[in-house]
Amino acid sequence: MPPTENVESTLIWYRGTDSENFKHWVDSLQTFLKDYITPGSVLGLGANINKCDYNQPPPPGKVCDVDVKNWHPCTKENRYNYHKSAPCIFLKLNKIYGWRPEFYNDTENLPRKMPLDLKEHIASLKGNSSLQLNTIWVSCEGENPADQENIGPINYLPRRGFPGYFYPYENSEGYLSPLVAVHFVRPRTGILINVECKAWAKNIKHSRTDKIGAVHFELMID
Repeated sequence: MPPTENVESTLIWYRGTDSENFKHWVDSLQTFLKDYITPGSVLGLGANINKCDYNQPPPPGKVCDVDVKNWHPCTKENRYNYHKSAPCIFLKLNKIYGWRPEFYNDTENLPRKMPLDLKEHIASLKGNSSLQLNTIWVSCEGENPADQENIGPINYLPRRGFPGYFYPYENSEGYLSPLVAVHFVRPRTGILINVECKAWAKNIKHSRTDKIGAVHFELMID
């Protein structure tokens, strides 16, 4: 979140060489991730928590673990990589009771506007594990040609989307929404970069005007 005096801003702006300058962003991430780092603090999670996977969904009334502690370099100990001018941001979806995603799990039938690198990623999974295709995919890219040139490589942790076994959300005790850490590996410094991240499922619509299915922010690293 931006500083409280400008809470509606979508700008992430800091100096990578000044730890006091980016301390706000690191502290905000730490607050956001508190329940994920110490899941026992969430009512019921200690008893309900399960290690889930695509072939091991949670039993009825149970919830899946979201273990963020090993998502290097996007960790507390590494200050979420802000000190290296290659920051991590975290994405999650709003919770909608009972909603079931309709996956883009057919590599021959992907939407025309889906980024090419995401299409290639989905195709690379086809032969390994078809269950992994049951994912709400995530893409982040520069909004305009100049932004696309300046944004640099992007990594997604622990995977490029939200696993389908977290859905539907049924208000089970201790439920934590799945997260995706987006690591901007080498963004160009000294210039404003407009970023748009989208979630991809057949029943997720995209609208910049209504802020549906996507999030926009600006990244500026001095």
